Amino acid sequence: MMSYVLGIDLGTSSLKGILMTQAGEVVTSKSASYGIDNPKQGFSEQRPKVWVEALEDVLAQLKSEVADIGTALAGISFSGQMHSLVVLDENNQPVYPAILWNDVRTSAQCKEIMDKMGEQLLKITGNIALEGFTLPKILWLQENEPEVWASVKHIMLPKDYLGLYLTGKIHSEYSDAAGTLLLDVEKHAWSEEIAAAFNVPMDILPEVVESTDFIGNLTDEVKEKFGISADVKVFAGGADNAAAALGVGLISEEIGLISMGTSGVVSSYEPKVVDYKGKLHFFNHTVPEAYYSMGVTLAAGNSLSWYKETFGQGLSFAELLADVNTVSPGSEGLLFTPYIAGERTPHFDSKIRGSFLGISVRHEQRHFSRAVLEGIQFSLRDSKDIMETTKGKKFSRLISVGGGAQNPDIMQMQADIFNAEMIRLTVEQGPGLGACMIAAYGCGFYTNLLELTKAFVHYQTDSFKPIAANVARYEEVYQIWKTAYSATSQISHQLVDFNEGA
Repeated sequence: MMSYVLGIDLGTSSLKGILMTQAGEVVTSKSASYGIDNPKQGFSEQRPKVWVEALEDVLAQLKSEVADIGTALAGISFSGQMHSLVVLDENNQPVYPAILWNDVRTSAQCKEIMDKMGEQLLKITGNIALEGFTLPKILWLQENEPEVWASVKHIMLPKDYLGLYLTGKIHSEYSDAAGTLLLDVEKHAWSEEIAAAFNVPMDILPEVVESTDFIGNLTDEVKEKFGISADVKVFAGGADNAAAALGVGLISEEIGLISMGTSGVVSSYEPKVVDYKGKLHFFNHTVPEAYYSMGVTLAAGNSLSWYKETFGQGLSFAELLADVNTVSPGSEGLLFTPYIAGERTPHFDSKIRGSFLGISVRHEQRHFSRAVLEGIQFSLRDSKDIMETTKGKKFSRLISVGGGAQNPDIMQMQADIFNAEMIRLTVEQGPGLGACMIAAYGCGFYTNLLELTKAFVHYQTDSFKPIAANVARYEEVYQIWKTAYSATSQISHQLVDFNEGA
């Protein structure tokens, strides 16, 4: 009998469940949405119970569609939004809303952390303190909600709360724990030094295991509620970016990942610890004993969406970009910097703002459209170049996912700007696919990751290769583009301060 595995992806606005066979075939997928609470400016919160309600909704949908899920489901695992803080009391009940990854209330706490142990923090965790991470949220809770903090007996991350619901047991795993600023990424253990420095008791931190480790069986209560008779194993899972990396086959150094979603992500598999000196994020992978580095462009697809909404109203994306291939590389001297929401890599600058540079009377909408696309890719290249120069290697192939992978002009642009062969998936399933792979591996259906990846991850037969003339042209343009940050940063900061003081 063919067995099923279920990958549960706990996102910021919805929970998705993808059901696959042990052979890597998609059976079906279901989702349930929920909102974000913003009680104050800069606050972003969710009640953990909405995640459980969404999971119950998805399980009910799956049960109603797949008749034999109750007897054939073998394993479950997770992917989930990173960094968000979940705090529980002695009865495992939430005592405060989860403070989400995109909450920005913790600027003062980030400064406090860096002032107190910046260099040592970077050495231990591979990262610097940013508002998104978990430790600054803990400090904020200590300082602003002392009564709540006094009642906290367990700290965990969102997907691990679902693991508690399904198994009754508290665990976390390395890829998500690495995003807390409390994990020693090389030693694979909570850092007693960091915890002591910021008054975080070690006994409130969960046991940390590998992503593929078994954490428990479905409880009898859950099995009865959803008509499941099989003994279903639950595995720890991974942070969304780590699970997504596994789900596209990022299991070796020779290949990298370019993701063009709302934000843009460049990821690289790392078999050992690399010191990027805080220029990139560095986390433990879902692959046992491995790591991945990650650079982020805050507004990748978001820059394109903003451009369409502002200057292309009434046009579809296809119509807006239909003639970008009639414009030569470099957009005839027009540049765009995608800093409309500030920037992460390599500048870590919340006050930088986007710009068009070099506008002339010759430029038409098609030039602006191409310049926006090029500016996004240049920003992503910043991250790729850090990886290559630090490690002394060059990516020969890059996997492209997200909106850019659907557009041949963008794919060729990426091949030329990154000077690498670009490939894409036959079907994108996102982090949930990585969660399914973790469950399949944990269940013992596969003995090694290469075998697992061949079964679950499939690439289109066509690829996009660099065109030498375009590569040379873009190399010149990129060197000019890189100077735009320093040329506009002071002006951007002054304008932001001026506007906030108005």
